[in-house]
Amino acid sequence: MKGFQLTKAAIVAVTAFAAAAPAFAQSSVTLYGIVDDSIVYQSSQTNLAKSTPGRSNVKMASGIWAGSRFGLKGAEDLGGGNKAIFQLESGFDINSGGQQFTNAMFGRQAWVGLTNPAYGTLTLGRQYTSYYTLLAPYSPTNWLTGYFGAHPGDLDGLDTIYRANNSIVFTSPKFYGLTVSGSYSQAGVPDSVYQGSTWSAAVQYQQGPIGGTVAFSRINNAAVGGGIYSSQSTTVNDTTSTTGGGQPGVSVITAGYQRAQAQQRFAVAGGYQFNSAFDISVTYTNVQYIPGVNSLFTDEAVFNTAGTVLHWKASTTWDFAAGYSYTWASKANGINDAASYHQFNLSQYYSLSKRTGLYALEAFQRANGNTLAVPSGTTRNRQTAANATIGDGFQSAPSSSRSMFAAGVGIIHRF
Repeated sequence: MKGFQLTKAAIVAVTAFAAAAPAFAQSSVTLYGIVDDSIVYQSSQTNLAKSTPGRSNVKMASGIWAGSRFGLKGAEDLGGGNKAIFQLESGFDINSGGQQFTNAMFGRQAWVGLTNPAYGTLTLGRQYTSYYTLLAPYSPTNWLTGYFGAHPGDLDGLDTIYRANNSIVFTSPKFYGLTVSGSYSQAGVPDSVYQGSTWSAAVQYQQGPIGGTVAFSRINNAAVGGGIYSSQSTTVNDTTSTTGGGQPGVSVITAGYQRAQAQQRFAVAGGYQFNSAFDISVTYTNVQYIPGVNSLFTDEAVFNTAGTVLHWKASTTWDFAAGYSYTWASKANGINDAASYHQFNLSQYYSLSKRTGLYALEAFQRANGNTLAVPSGTTRNRQTAANATIGDGFQSAPSSSRSMFAAGVGIIHRF
């Protein structure tokens, strides 16, 4: 009889625990990641200052198809449709084991916030701007990769390097196909809400096979009158740098403008799904580098880029894409033969499984005209010939000439 009573009590306890279990099940944390490695060939390589002779190079490169990373993301149901959410994401170089960003363990993303399907999502931390997030579905990087397929030097920020510190981001729910989003990143400079701040706004329409986004962003230099971007500028990727080396998007295309007082970006992008096999995306961007008294250039510099990508899903395992972009700069700062860049891209992806794939990439770029050289001393408007630099993977290793060819093969695994 006593044995029966104990068994009955145990059954009651188990039943009570089971009834309470759903309350605990409302919270979830997911560990995820990507491991991506490749071998890359480029026809010519020098440095950003073009002080070394050009040579061809074969090298290992981490995170070409998608940046190598690991992360944690989670949600807790607060009731009434409300959820607390967070994401922590760290990038790394698979070939060296080093961090993607110096002294930033979770440099890819680190944010916490609240979401409700009726009212939208509000998040706080280091994260993508609204400009990037709503443009991302139509970016050339989706199938051509950022390393090879971003527009030259990624000067329009359609790849993922422009994360912003201290960001407040609000994104609305979709309403009749429309989504709006706004972000503001505080630099924390005493007595100023302007210096070092970043803000953006975007509107996206997505309904059926068609979609599009209009977006704007502004990045302000924390240095008054322009100059080296310091740790107080919200888009820096290395807060320890005192030479401006932590500023994203610096390439031979824009190196002469890297001390701008502010950067502005306007973009229009869209896409159309013809059927289950074919889709196309188109983009137009306008990027402005605005000088200050310490910028070492005198006139506002404008870069326009138009591009398109055609994606073909040939089978359940094969994907192919082809893209073209044309970038042209304004005549300013004494430059009469303004720089222009033609870029051609191809990609092939083979799915070994849902998590693992093999890929190949090819790209060619031709540069023409002149741009401004890397700042030196106090010399203003120092001109140099425009050199080729494909996508954003070759920013610190551009071609020594006006032409550049690159190709890569790699493997990616998601977990």
